[in-house]
Amino acid sequence: MKLSFVIPAYNEAESLEILSNEIKQNVGSHQYEIIFIDDGSTDDSFAIMQKLSEHDKNIKVISFRKNFGKAAGLQAGFDVATGDVVFSMDADLQDDPSEIPNFLNKLEEGYDLVTGWKKKRKDPLGKTLPSKLANNVMSKSFKLKLHDYNCGFKAYRKEVIEEIDIYGEMHRYVPALAFSKGFKVAEIPVHHRKRTFGKSKYGFERFFRSFLDLISVKLVTAYTHSPLYFFGRVGVGFSLVGFFIGIYLATLKYFFHQPLSNRPLLFLSILLIMMGIQIFSVGLLAELIVNQNRTMNKKTTVSIRKKINL
Repeated sequence: MKLSFVIPAYNEAESLEILSNEIKQNVGSHQYEIIFIDDGSTDDSFAIMQKLSEHDKNIKVISFRKNFGKAAGLQAGFDVATGDVVFSMDADLQDDPSEIPNFLNKLEEGYDLVTGWKKKRKDPLGKTLPSKLANNVMSKSFKLKLHDYNCGFKAYRKEVIEEIDIYGEMHRYVPALAFSKGFKVAEIPVHHRKRTFGKSKYGFERFFRSFLDLISVKLVTAYTHSPLYFFGRVGVGFSLVGFFIGIYLATLKYFFHQPLSNRPLLFLSILLIMMGIQIFSVGLLAELIVNQNRTMNKKTTVSIRKKINL
């Protein structure tokens, strides 16, 4: 079995050589490749990656012209990975390569994707509390119970990364994307180490971006094939609220002889009905576009496990 390790790095010069040596010590008899992605680093990260690749041909390097983010780095690495099993890891040494055999053992149980769970997390409270809340929201949204969606330490069978596309902040939703396609997802506790070098690259703004991506992934995983189900429900919901407000106002007008010209509820009722019709119309247009693309491409939109005698 060949193992690929995809490691995006942004200003992690001090960690790279240590991490590559630790990976080599834990791959056992498996063939391996280490793919470092320099995400527009401004320190010596790229120079060190080059030096490591000169001494070990199993170490490959991709360098971005500027900082594009972790998701872009992972996707670039996935695109060139040749291993039967692909690992994603952070470059800051907080992921412990001694866990590699545990991931492989879990994959052998029949799972397609195994994600780490930083059960005893070595991060400040300002990161752990929001993360815990986010994980609860994501678990309920995608009906996939995981303690740690955001753990960067994951192992994928090659077919998983061939069927998913990540961008923005969607790297944290990879388990949900894979699960929505029918892949079997598991989670194992992993040893999480304190950051030794550098500092965290994540700020508060990532939580806002993650929320937007949460909505996007929910749409992609649940309503890609029938967008009318989503927009239709929302549109009908708005219109029904507006309709019942209208019924209430009509009752006041014709049975209690109350004037409506000075009641803001009348305008709210009209607004809600119009909004509902517009949202429903967007769903119809989206449904037409999806079906048109399906007809033109003539490709299946499902994930196929295996074909026999074909």
